[in-house]
Amino acid sequence: MISAVSLLAVAIIGYAAVSTWQGTRPWAQQLTNVSGVIDYASKKPAWLASQHKSGPLKYEVTPSVGGSHNSAWQNCTGDVYDAPIAAEHATHSMEHGAVWITYRPDLPADQVQRLADRVRNVDYMLLSPHEGLDTPVSLQAWGYRLTVASADDERIDEFIRAARVNAGPEQGATCSGGITATGTTPRELAPQGQ
Repeated sequence: MISAVSLLAVAIIGYAAVSTWQGTRPWAQQLTNVSGVIDYASKKPAWLASQHKSGPLKYEVTPSVGGSHNSAWQNCTGDVYDAPIAAEHATHSMEHGAVWITYRPDLPADQVQRLADRVRNVDYMLLSPHEGLDTPVSLQAWGYRLTVASADDERIDEFIRAARVNAGPEQGATCSGGITATGTTPRELAPQGQ
């Protein structure tokens, strides 16, 4: 009798543990389960390595999903930029765990507003128009991308929930105090304390 009760207890505890783990899957698995997400991170391409470099840089994927970047990050405390920003700064923001949402400049104003509503005043988020997108909206986090046809796509919120703060080799590093200027030419900040 004792062994049957013990076996039942172990089975119940085991079932509860598996159920709990499945309910709190690791963020990367949640992210890759979002339909349409491209996972560059798991392939660990050499170009995804994080290095600080000056000047304009070329990226394997546009908009960037990671790699070398400027030493200054783009402010990503829920910032909504009305003009394109330098990928070199936005990439540094993604290194900190930010999600960078980009949209075609011809996206209707109501669609841009829906994206801005998701971003404004939310840490580790930034939004900007981006020339040359092949879809109306593109979301980037370090090593991951999701493209969608509309700001109303429910997958946007799924991507943000899984990636924001979690993605990036420097998860949780500050998003304030960065570049706030627009323009696609990277800017160099003067070193502090020198």
